[in-house]
Amino acid sequence: QLRRLFGSTVPPFPPKFYLAMTEAMAEERRARLEQYLQNVTLHPNITNSDVFVSFFRKLQQDTFQIETRRASLDVYLADGSSIGLDIQTSDTAERILEVIVMSYKMGLSRELIGYFSLFFIQDHGDGALSVVKKVAEFELPYVSLQSMKELHCKLGIRKWYMDPSLDTLLMDCGASINLLYLQAIQEIERNWIKPTKEKMQELEFLQKTENKVKFLELVREVQFYGYIRLDPCVCDYPEVGCSADVYVGNNEINCYIKLPTNQTKEVSFQINRLRCWQVTFLGAGKDGEEETLELRFEYRDSDKWQWIVFYTKQAFLLSSCLKKIISEQMMKASKEGQEM
Repeated sequence: QLRRLFGSTVPPFPPKFYLAMTEAMAEERRARLEQYLQNVTLHPNITNSDVFVSFFRKLQQDTFQIETRRASLDVYLADGSSIGLDIQTSDTAERILEVIVMSYKMGLSRELIGYFSLFFIQDHGDGALSVVKKVAEFELPYVSLQSMKELHCKLGIRKWYMDPSLDTLLMDCGASINLLYLQAIQEIERNWIKPTKEKMQELEFLQKTENKVKFLELVREVQFYGYIRLDPCVCDYPEVGCSADVYVGNNEINCYIKLPTNQTKEVSFQINRLRCWQVTFLGAGKDGEEETLELRFEYRDSDKWQWIVFYTKQAFLLSSCLKKIISEQMMKASKEGQEM
């Protein structure tokens, strides 16, 4: 059906093996199906189509045996408050975002909805914050939450762009200013961003006086503001088995990598030197551990191409961030071309 609608835009579906598959053949087909699904979801025209949305709605509901019915759903803001929604279990993330804007008196204009998205979030006992993944527009948040109960996730609304300078486009709307302000405060409190002592004093003063616009102008000067921070993970750069703290945003993947010598090395992977990437499912964890995922990307370093691998449960989130960065770069280049 997708081929009939979108022609060659849709990648070829991996062929079936009609004879009994060996373990190696089954693994090869699984990898090809993974890559096929990742390639298909790169095209918004496809993922927004009725055929695609209907198929994945049915797939999600059938997989987790959840029929369409009325239900309640809480969506959390960055300050911990929540918005209670009356929804259908079959509502997509795109629909739920619309419901938030329409039924909750946020005052957020429809033109600005695209700057925000829904995410699955974990609050940890030690005060740490994990953004597990971005909810895809065609995904059913209610169904996904039911399938992730053991992870104790909640659904949150956060800004969705990787270029911090885009904040300026949202400064004429009180509702968007408030959402950005709450998120910035949360990221300071959860140590995602660490202002200098002097900056922190200025920010605290602006917070006390509730000068949100000035607060946001100042916080944009803080390192890693506007980035998404991943949980500590393992990478194979510069050596296999190194642990890394990863920040992604503003056209880079910035890593603090702990070397075998216990020294820490800061590395910035520039997105414009990245050729391609892929996410791979490595298998279910043992003894109740979470599933193992990897994201690998091909990177040009000193005029040589090499593969860099991160082993992280947030591989799909990292992939979404990379797609968003490249999308923003293309839009910016197109706009600059029109102005010349």
